[in-house]
Amino acid sequence: MGKQSDKYVWILAGVCILSLFLFLGESLFNTRGEPREAIVAYSMLDKGNWILPVNNGVDMAYKPPLFHWCIALISSIVGGVTEYTSRMPSALSLMVMVMAGYAFYAKRRGKELAFVMGLITLTNFEVHRAGTNCRVDMLLSALMVLALYQLYKWGEKRLQDVPWIGILCLSGAFLTKGPVGAVLPCLVVAVFLWIRGMKFWRIFYSFFGVFIASCVLPFVWYWAAYQQGGDKFLQLVLEENVLRFLGKMTYESHENPAYYNVITVVAGYVPYTLLVLISLFALKYKKIQGKPREWWTRFRTYIRQMDDARLFSLLSIVLIFVFYCIPKSKRSVYLLPIYPFIAYFLAEYILYLLRVRPVVIKVFGSIMASLAIILLAVFFSLRMGWIPETIFSGRHVAENVAFMRALGTVPLGFVSYTLIGIMLIAIKSFFSTIRNTKFDNTRHYDVIVLIFSIFLLLDGLLTPTVLNVKSDKPVAEQIASFVPEGTLYVYMPNQVKGNPMRPFTVNFYLGDRIVPFEDFMPEEGYLIIGEENIGTFTENYGGYQIKEVYNSHHRSCDDRKTICLYQFRKE
Repeated sequence: MGKQSDKYVWILAGVCILSLFLFLGESLFNTRGEPREAIVAYSMLDKGNWILPVNNGVDMAYKPPLFHWCIALISSIVGGVTEYTSRMPSALSLMVMVMAGYAFYAKRRGKELAFVMGLITLTNFEVHRAGTNCRVDMLLSALMVLALYQLYKWGEKRLQDVPWIGILCLSGAFLTKGPVGAVLPCLVVAVFLWIRGMKFWRIFYSFFGVFIASCVLPFVWYWAAYQQGGDKFLQLVLEENVLRFLGKMTYESHENPAYYNVITVVAGYVPYTLLVLISLFALKYKKIQGKPREWWTRFRTYIRQMDDARLFSLLSIVLIFVFYCIPKSKRSVYLLPIYPFIAYFLAEYILYLLRVRPVVIKVFGSIMASLAIILLAVFFSLRMGWIPETIFSGRHVAENVAFMRALGTVPLGFVSYTLIGIMLIAIKSFFSTIRNTKFDNTRHYDVIVLIFSIFLLLDGLLTPTVLNVKSDKPVAEQIASFVPEGTLYVYMPNQVKGNPMRPFTVNFYLGDRIVPFEDFMPEEGYLIIGEENIGTFTENYGGYQIKEVYNSHHRSCDDRKTICLYQFRKE
């Protein structure tokens, strides 16, 4: 590598470390999704079953185990499963994906473009959130994107030799969330090579062989898991991989219309969607000429003349997006694999705007700087007590007031003031830039640094302060003081038919001690239950005497019920 390449690599690696790893453990678990994954790794280490661990007393993991293996491995080194170790595989995955994307595009489209692409990938809302959360989707996306890059390189070699690294990435994706992780990268690159004129049957047999090879390692785990789980395990695999795609699951799971995916990508790419929106009012448009058939002809010509890297990136976006529009079950994180490729086109667009319409970058940056100033102003207004609690109303007023009080009283130390200082320097640097008459072709970095400083302040100070108010950890600690050891029982009526609720957050912080009451029907013990569900419990299980031990007056972040602890005994 040349000196300039080294500079970009080191800067990008440094930005990844600063934006992903500094504050991974600051936020406690505050949604059911993160502890649901972390508890699987906890069970692996606690019970020694790394094939098909059981958690919450009766549950098998809904996904293959690679992500949980990663958490368990990291946690075993540092001495236990924590918020930080649970999120670290996601952060590492995002960093690897960004650096691999830089290497891929730097070679084919230029180092500066690749560098900007990497920065954009790191500083959009959806990818940043996924990279700092304990969820399988970031690892899956990274492995799929890496597989896409490797299979593309294989295509450049006219499918010569065996793409072992690509096969390993496909196997890893399969072991993270099922066969979709191996199918989609093969499909995208196969379509790309077919459009570029390679014979269909050569493509088919080559990629079929790659797919079969990528199934070997997952098959070993599936066979071992079947030996433990039997038909129940097979039903779970069928439910998650086939019935979910066909919209025939036994319960409703994130069912959304096709336009949901459009909305989530637009929202997920905040703040850069704002940049695109602003640019639409600043560009000059040519009058559309010709008939629809001529438009189609020109479009086909444009596609044929597009260079390979751009066409490959476009197909990665379109095919993956369309694929995830088919199943009824849709979530924003499913589309994460397309985000690096969108970042590539956004990087091209930003560099284009710098040449022809730099005012768009100025306006966008000014809005970001104004939002940063407002953010600081609101925060310090809360600290000074200038914002009355009476501004809130409605059913969530108590929770909103708690958020406000937390922000107003959180201790500020060296780190906090450093983050605030970084944001102030970024704001000043940007406004100094736009005062210059010459807005040169490097000034977009001032805007990206400004966005980066906002993410840092949110991750390091504001977001943990707010989200920790929602967490069930303090409640779990109180319950542990009443029942320091032994099994605890829980009663949670299903909110979705066929999809049993679990107290994932409380259970994680209690060390996986909680089991469903209805599955064990104990004679006596301690029961965790929502205050709102007491009546339902006594109706269904009238043969028990129950006595309240502890009322947390805290709404669980899992089912939004007020958590209570009762002692029970069968009459």
